[in-house]
Amino acid sequence: MDLDLRKLRYFVEVAEHRHFGRAAEKLYIAQPVLSRQIRAFEQELDCTLLVRTTRSVELTAAGQQLYEEAKGILASVDAAVRRVHDVDQEVRRLVVAFSPGLHVSEAIRAFASRYPDVETDLVPARWWEQDAPLRDGRAQIAYLRRPFDESGLRTILIGNEPRVACMPATHPLAHRLDLTRADVEGERTLDTPTRRTASLEEKFELIAAGHGIALIPLSVARAYARPDLIHLPVTDAPPIERCLAVAADRRESLLRDFLEIATSTLRDT
Repeated sequence: MDLDLRKLRYFVEVAEHRHFGRAAEKLYIAQPVLSRQIRAFEQELDCTLLVRTTRSVELTAAGQQLYEEAKGILASVDAAVRRVHDVDQEVRRLVVAFSPGLHVSEAIRAFASRYPDVETDLVPARWWEQDAPLRDGRAQIAYLRRPFDESGLRTILIGNEPRVACMPATHPLAHRLDLTRADVEGERTLDTPTRRTASLEEKFELIAAGHGIALIPLSVARAYARPDLIHLPVTDAPPIERCLAVAADRRESLLRDFLEIATSTLRDT
């Protein structure tokens, strides 16, 4: 069967708002029209995507899976359309993905001074699937933290950064100057294996509310500093590696030049 991208976009809006009325407003269509389109989409897929009640909309297991898949599908389609327009308009463009808390601006400024005719865009990489923008075509180069899926990618090590323990300012350990991994054993953690949050903002809200602690990169702690959270060095935690990544089969001169410039400007001395 052919996947109807318009209905898929409608479904994503409903999934994100969990409300037909708000999704319809965002899409600038009438709510009954949206409801009919979603029902037709479920019939085309031959599965139930949403559970509707008088007050809320929840995703079924199939709906949750489609929602996860849809974000990559739509991003890939949008990136392909952008590339087609760039070719038609003879625009040279370089798109760089970056992990939260990492700063690639110095490399982009240096690159722009050498290539003023090249458009440079940025794409944030979600922390639990950092390599996704490279694989779905949204970005050509990425500045990421290990670990991530490196299959089919070429990487250049840029440097290391320490991990810090993020906890509420009222936590019993918050008065310490630093910690060891033994100090945080037994603490409830909000890292990926135990609870994946949709965003770092959500993660920090949960930490501030007392739902646990997290070991995070120092650069993330600095980028998302807030007065109700404390960040303490974990002296024996292994450092986190930062690296540039590009698809192994991409050998364009523009990418090679950006890698050279970025390696020089971003690498730890």
